[in-house]
Amino acid sequence: MSERRPRPVRPLDRLPSIRAKLGLVIVFAVGMTVLLVYLLLGYALRNTSHDTERLQLLHTARLAADSNLTTVPAGVTVTVLGAGDGRFHGPQPPVPPPRYLDGKVHEGTSRGIDYVAVPVVKDGELTGTAYALRSSPGQGLFGRIGATFGFLRRLWWQLLAGGALAAGIALLLARLLAIGMTSPLRDMARAAGQMAQGEYGVRVDSDSRDEVGQLARAFNRMSADLEQVERLRRDLVANVSHELKTPISALRAHLENLLDGVEQPDRATIQIMLQQSERLSRLVEQLLDLSRLESGDIPMERRAVSLQPLAEEVASEVAVARGNRVRIDVTVPDGLPALWADRERVHQVLFNLLDNAVRFTPPDGVVTVSAQRRGDRCGVAVADTGPGIPAEHLPLLFERFYRVDPARARGDGGTGIGLAIARSVVEAHGGRIWAESRVGEGSVFRFELPLASPDSGGEPPGQRGRRAQPVMHTGTGGTT
Repeated sequence: MSERRPRPVRPLDRLPSIRAKLGLVIVFAVGMTVLLVYLLLGYALRNTSHDTERLQLLHTARLAADSNLTTVPAGVTVTVLGAGDGRFHGPQPPVPPPRYLDGKVHEGTSRGIDYVAVPVVKDGELTGTAYALRSSPGQGLFGRIGATFGFLRRLWWQLLAGGALAAGIALLLARLLAIGMTSPLRDMARAAGQMAQGEYGVRVDSDSRDEVGQLARAFNRMSADLEQVERLRRDLVANVSHELKTPISALRAHLENLLDGVEQPDRATIQIMLQQSERLSRLVEQLLDLSRLESGDIPMERRAVSLQPLAEEVASEVAVARGNRVRIDVTVPDGLPALWADRERVHQVLFNLLDNAVRFTPPDGVVTVSAQRRGDRCGVAVADTGPGIPAEHLPLLFERFYRVDPARARGDGGTGIGLAIARSVVEAHGGRIWAESRVGEGSVFRFELPLASPDSGGEPPGQRGRRAQPVMHTGTGGTT
């Protein structure tokens, strides 16, 4: 197996903070923008310096024509064309300019030089022409580039001061922005450190609507979920310990009484001990069953399952187990399509819901099992005429060991995880389960399961060959 090559470190990754990264990026962006603006500005104004140089040549030529020239500007050549002999007097230009003796002012470019010609007049008579000449900027692409950089060289300190001022303002703004952007990130880093030490109640304050604000809100939701998971974990340990301790303590008491001779090993005593051991075994088996369901270790053996005979079978089993203390009515339509489900698991769900409903329905009450088709699903309802459940308890009913009345006795055969198993089974089938109730009007437990499709050999479209997926819960629930 080849070793994974380390990812190369990018330059920005070397910086220690987001502030530094943001500041560097903004300053770089501003610097590049200023440079581009300067280049475009220099290109657009490259000819302004040429015009200035032409005016300088005109001024120099006028001074030379009036014999008032004392200093020749750098790069400028001044010469005089005599009117009588037609010769240039003074420094010879690198390239002879056009000859003008008509007494008029001329300016232009000839063979790579810019020139201005001004007539020399003395006592009202034309005596010659004074010329001021300078090398002309090149033409074409390179000439324009040279003129552009020439303009930038003449104004370099103004441009440098403007760029430095823009970069400074950008850096200041970047720092102010970074403070607001990175403050929630620093708070999240501190909160994460506290959470690593087991403090799950920390939250991050952020009113921003950008990605940082969204991250802060997601962090707060995660923190709340972890806090709830930690609380439920502790409750689960406490509940499991209590549920295990009760039958173990009963067995131990009976065994100690037998050893001390307080009780006799008669049939009644052994029967009580057997019931406690069965309760203990049932609790352990259901915990293991729930764990395997939630981890997806139990594959669902799905096939077409007729709901009506299954519901009647479960109703008769619950009636026998509970001594026919309440009436159980099954009102499943005859023409209802078959479910696409694991029969034993659906049996388990119905048994838990019916047993739960019968247990908390007063004598001579009624428990009803009904079903109806809802598109490609079947909705099943188990309704009772019991005391009802307060609304604040409904979202927690399917948590392990959750009880609406914590003071209620646990010795009635319930293990406290029946509804949790029902939820895991239904969700493993791709369905959902929930409860509806009003105090004094009874409760209704509903769940939905997919229907079998006759066109695909009983299997719903898109489900062929799929196995049960793990069902993950943050709660620890059930009331049965």
